[in-house]
Amino acid sequence: MKRFTPFIFAGLVAFGVTGSGLVAVNAKPVTYTLPDETAAFKPGPNLEVVQNNCSSCHSSDYIKTQPEGPKFKKDFWQAEVTKMINVYGAPIEAKDVDKIVDYLATTY
Repeated sequence: MKRFTPFIFAGLVAFGVTGSGLVAVNAKPVTYTLPDETAAFKPGPNLEVVQNNCSSCHSSDYIKTQPEGPKFKKDFWQAEVTKMINVYGAPIEAKDVDKIVDYLATTY
């Protein structure tokens, strides 16, 4: 039974192992510059609360892609904010939820 020596093991790690043999791994860091933010949240009640909670994960453009109209008001936005907290783990404090819903229902 052959034993892997640290040298052989290090070689396998450095080159990577696939089902078909050894493959050279040549990963380099990628840097890029994001474009400047051009969208902004519309003025409205509790705007600062929304900016502090929502813009850490997505831009205001995301809100503009949501359905509009009379049936997409408070109940819709309440469900969306609840989803952000429960499904996506948004760190929104309970005291801010109603303020965010109010802003979204009133402004969008």
